[in-house]
Amino acid sequence: MTETLTTLLKITVVIFMVGNLLDLGLRIDLRKAVAGLRDVRFVTLSLLWAFVLCPALAYGLGIVLPMTEPYAMGLLLLGLAPCAPLLPGMVDKAHGDVNYAASFMLLASAGTVVYMPLVVPLLVKGVTVSAWTVAKPMLFLVLIPLVIGIVIQLRRPVIASSIHPYVSKGTGIDTLLMLLLVVVIYAKGFTAAIGTWAILAQVLFFSLTIAGSYALAFGVPPVRKSVMTLGLSTRNVGAALAPLLVATDAAPETTVMVTLGIPMMGLFSFIAARIFAGRKAPSDARVTKAA
Repeated sequence: MTETLTTLLKITVVIFMVGNLLDLGLRIDLRKAVAGLRDVRFVTLSLLWAFVLCPALAYGLGIVLPMTEPYAMGLLLLGLAPCAPLLPGMVDKAHGDVNYAASFMLLASAGTVVYMPLVVPLLVKGVTVSAWTVAKPMLFLVLIPLVIGIVIQLRRPVIASSIHPYVSKGTGIDTLLMLLLVVVIYAKGFTAAIGTWAILAQVLFFSLTIAGSYALAFGVPPVRKSVMTLGLSTRNVGAALAPLLVATDAAPETTVMVTLGIPMMGLFSFIAARIFAGRKAPSDARVTKAA
């Protein structure tokens, strides 16, 4: 029974990743997203935090806090995978620059495909995988669906608009099923994590990521700064789980730690979005649209 549920979970994770990236490609305005990528300060800080400082923070917490190694490796996988599909919704709540949200998602998706295959085999202990083993799900579950969606949007915008609602709704249903399977399969693991350092480690990771990335984004306008911070405070759980789907020696606690990031990032990103929204008038969020 457990093996059947685990197989179903893997299927839902695949659909979750493919569906969300295809959905992003179908609705992204590539021209506006690329325009945001010309903002050197925004791109530099985003890359620095996404692929250097956040992984370093996750790695450091795994050393400083007396967590068991599987929990530490789960936190590191979360630290290596920035930006969840819920970013546009959070940016909208924060009255941030929605065009830059597309830029950040494009940057994070491309960066994750290149970065994780190189870093996971080197840093993530207890999970024996090669660079190509990690690269395959990144290519097929992240890059290719995104490119397909973008191509349809560019060449057949009417078709993109017509199929987008179905892709979005189907992915939403799959997400609920995935979360249900996670709860059923790892309920004991979540219970076992209570009283360990795992939960505190995630609280510190998300808190420090939000506070640090916002406070140290010097020279970035608030409506764009909030985009970067929310992109970093949300985690691509599908990408973080991908190496565990192909590894044969991953400890259950590692998967528990990664999936625990789902409610954690939802809570912290929601709080951050409300705080950012309270710091500016809603009309300020659209200033960059006219630029």
